[in-house]
Amino acid sequence: MEFFSEEPVSIPQVMRGTRRQFADDSIGIICPVYAGQPPKLVLRFLQESNFQTDYFYMILTYGHDQSDSPEFTAKLVKQYGIQVDYIGTVKMVDNYLPAFDMEEEMAIDKQIEEQLTAEKKAVFEQKRAIPEATEEGRALHARVAEMNQKEPAFNNGSQIMIKENCIGCGICAKVCPVDNFYIEEGRAKRKNQTCEFCLACAQNCPQKAIGLRIMDKNPNARYRNEQISLKEIIEANGKR
Repeated sequence: MEFFSEEPVSIPQVMRGTRRQFADDSIGIICPVYAGQPPKLVLRFLQESNFQTDYFYMILTYGHDQSDSPEFTAKLVKQYGIQVDYIGTVKMVDNYLPAFDMEEEMAIDKQIEEQLTAEKKAVFEQKRAIPEATEEGRALHARVAEMNQKEPAFNNGSQIMIKENCIGCGICAKVCPVDNFYIEEGRAKRKNQTCEFCLACAQNCPQKAIGLRIMDKNPNARYRNEQISLKEIIEANGKR
């Protein structure tokens, strides 16, 4: 995210290579949280990487409720040998299609720029703090984790479906951070039935040809951050 660095490094792109050593005066991880914790791909990156720095920070983006994600994430990555100095959060559009209508989400003024400015200031000043979670936040995370354990389809990507109006443009294959899509006989297909469930495929399909089997709050509404182009997403994945 260029707001924090002039030369940001894409985690999906790094994970396609062999580089796992990083050194700088300060190192930050900017990522979303899914169901209260960073995506599996980000956790694998953190687990496999070595960071040499005097200041390690994380900025977690969320859409509805941050639950206990800063506290939980700090404890989780500590198991990988990473001591996090600061964790900030930014409330953004919640793009979880089973529960949220993208038109409604985009209509809410979440003061994202103001939040980003505050977090940039905190990082610049090398603030050291991990927000302590509330009991309500911890309870929410626990409830969501239990729900996902009982009904894995709500969070494992298995409900993603490719509709008949797919034209095989290949955008889904280019935006998927784990290379789960390919084009065959003029149509998109999936290599595996489960994935990160980041929903980049559905949100960026120009035909709205990727939907959800169980629940899609508004199949006619999709979202991409207005400050990020499709080209930038594709390039971040190391694609063209």
